Amino acid sequence: MNKTSIVVDASNYIEELKQKVERLKEDISSPRSSSDESSSWPKVSVKTLEKGVLVNVYSGKSCPGLLVSILEAFENLGLNVLEARVSCADSFHLQAVGGENEDNEEIIDAQVVKRAVADAIRNWEESDTNEQ
Repeated sequence: MNKTSIVVDASNYIEELKQKVERLKEDISSPRSSSDESSSWPKVSVKTLEKGVLVNVYSGKSCPGLLVSILEAFENLGLNVLEARVSCADSFHLQAVGGENEDNEEIIDAQVVKRAVADAIRNWEESDTNEQ
């Protein structure tokens, strides 16, 4: 092999590595912004009902321990779970209807619930990452 060929190959390899680094930086900086339904980051939606909220959480992968974190967030908000369906086998899906605590006469804001669930997911993810 001649020297020019070696330099060109090395240059191409370095360029590939730079592209990989950029993709990894993008993945690290915005893992939650992916619109891919199979993304590992759980999707959260909260809708206001007549007396309470409907909470949906979905992830394309199993999330051991996430249910406990979300239920703790509900408890911290004073939100009673009136009905829930959960699947935790190959993926994670929670659909829960939460009603206001009888002691609390304030109407529960869907955005407050969504923020609390997102925080619970973030805390779960950080504790899950630290354990690995």
